[in-house]
Amino acid sequence: MMKMLPFFQSGPIGIRNGSEGCIGANRQLENPSTSVAEPSGDEIWSKDQEKMSERPEGACRPSRASSITSNGSCTSAGDSLEKGKKGIKGILTSALKKMKKTKPPSVKQVMDLLEEHKLFDAAQHLIVLEKSLSTKNEEGLNTSQQDIESVYEILKHKVFSILKDSILLAKTNPELLQQAVEALKEQEKEDQNYTSENPPDQNLQFRPRKWKDLWMATVKESVETRMKDTSRTPRTENLSTVGQNLLHMGKTMKEDLTVVVKYIKQLYPPEFNVFSTYAELYHNYFASQAKKNAESYLEDKDIYLLLSWVHNIYPKDMRKDQALAEELEKVKLGSLLPSNLSEELEKKYLDSEEATIKSSLSKCLDKEIQRWKEDKEPEKLNGHFQSELLAIFVIQSIYSGQKRAEDISAAVGEELLHRLSKELPAFLRSYKDAFEDFKEKSKKHRYYKPILIANINNCWNFRDYTEKNMPEKDDNKASILSTLSDIENSGFDVLLQQLFAQLKPMYKKFTENKWDSSSEIMNEIIKTTSKHISDFRTLKDPFYHAIVEKIHARLVKEYIVRLLKRKVSLKTPAQQQNLAQNISKNAADLEAFCTSNGSQAKWLNSALPKLAEIIRLQDLGAIKIEVATLATTYPDIRKRHLEAFLYIKANLSRSELKSILGYLADSTASTTPGASLFCSINVS
Repeated sequence: MMKMLPFFQSGPIGIRNGSEGCIGANRQLENPSTSVAEPSGDEIWSKDQEKMSERPEGACRPSRASSITSNGSCTSAGDSLEKGKKGIKGILTSALKKMKKTKPPSVKQVMDLLEEHKLFDAAQHLIVLEKSLSTKNEEGLNTSQQDIESVYEILKHKVFSILKDSILLAKTNPELLQQAVEALKEQEKEDQNYTSENPPDQNLQFRPRKWKDLWMATVKESVETRMKDTSRTPRTENLSTVGQNLLHMGKTMKEDLTVVVKYIKQLYPPEFNVFSTYAELYHNYFASQAKKNAESYLEDKDIYLLLSWVHNIYPKDMRKDQALAEELEKVKLGSLLPSNLSEELEKKYLDSEEATIKSSLSKCLDKEIQRWKEDKEPEKLNGHFQSELLAIFVIQSIYSGQKRAEDISAAVGEELLHRLSKELPAFLRSYKDAFEDFKEKSKKHRYYKPILIANINNCWNFRDYTEKNMPEKDDNKASILSTLSDIENSGFDVLLQQLFAQLKPMYKKFTENKWDSSSEIMNEIIKTTSKHISDFRTLKDPFYHAIVEKIHARLVKEYIVRLLKRKVSLKTPAQQQNLAQNISKNAADLEAFCTSNGSQAKWLNSALPKLAEIIRLQDLGAIKIEVATLATTYPDIRKRHLEAFLYIKANLSRSELKSILGYLADSTASTTPGASLFCSINVS
């Protein structure tokens, strides 16, 4: 003990700074070789304990002149050297107690913590052990740096094995994951402390340990492992390998990021940027696989699937979960494919889709033509002959193709619509050519008329689709509707050919009989027409009404033709009055018949009554007014028509005839198709 006295007596009363004294004592205790003959710390501790127990309680009570050391011992300014010696023993005892309490943990203790999965505690203890080793003067410390590093390796293996399975453990064993994260955070904090306390050029072999970098690598490995493991996603029937992989990656990424945002993100401090780290790693892997697929040969259906993921499913489906959408909005991952690759794939898809639809339409038309050749009556639906499979298939092919393209993106859908809008007119022109060929070559077919009717009915679906789905200014729309009108009218002409041929000699009877018995002739005309109209009931309603209106127009027109034949010239007002009555009667019967059979061409009903009125009138002024009214209603009437008609009124002078004709100026102005009555009547 005498060797220690100079150190302890360095102050005016034996101790200058209690804390320094304690440190000095510790340092000598750490190196037993400096005082081999002296008692050990444990012996001193035992003897001091005995003496301390004998001392009265107030022995260490501070007085006015007392001084309290940093380790809790006390001395008095008036104490003798003997008392000073007792104070030294107290200081030594307190220092030994502190040393005993702060003695670094052993490797075994750390290993026990690791066995109990107390990873955070183990990490803290290892840091203490690491620091204590760096001082190289702990008494009885038999732990080497190699021992510590071995334990660190075990800790690191356990921590990062757990962190690699974060997605699974977040819900199944959150406590264990929490331990691993806390151990990671503790190491990262110690790295930061070390970096702040040491100059940048000073390197320690094992610090900084850079566990955050290792965490990044571990997350990357975890992400790639999970994205590669397609066995976790059940197989979907009829889905190719490429499609199954896309489904697996998308499903895995969405589900895993949902776990990250709900359970993992909050375990880490903000500087780890946990969600963006995971999201970017999932995105990068997904994007790398998508790029690899895009650069390889793909089947048409896989091109479609990949584009659907790039443009639609990936950016939209990922954001269906609100919490996930909010986080993804902050990260802004971008597209799965570079724009040049995406555009290249889109072109391949559009070319393939256009060619596929074009080919399928052609095959469909071929099958339809084959059906026309069969000795079989077309099927009826609601009493109407139909061959609707053609229209349904064609429209469905175009609509479905367009819809599929729109499901990729609006731009792709718009481009395909533009392309297919040219295909439909082309198809209908081919359809028209095939229909004309059948019409000319198959007149002896057993079901000739029913097949014609079925094909006219087909036009309705094409017309309805075009009018509802194509803009008015689209030139293709006008082309389609024009082709459909050609098919319909061509069919009507054939269907009406026999009727009109039968009616022609009946109309001749009007002039042959000089309009006598005109009522009987009109009844015969109506009866014959009625028989044919009943066959046309198998047309769909719009076409039935259209063909009845054609009949109505033809009946009125043929009647006018007979009036313009210059076969009858009546000199007396009475004769003219009688003819006017006959014409009015015939006109009324004709109107009643056509209206009852569905004609909606009301514009035709006033033609014959107006002509009858001109014949009946004798006043020149009244005749002029009626002529002007007739010309207003039917602007396609010309002077040649009126002059031929006025031949009936033989009592008109040449000047009167010229005066009446002067009210009707010849005009080349076009008229609407619905008002065309006189323009197709030739005057001999």
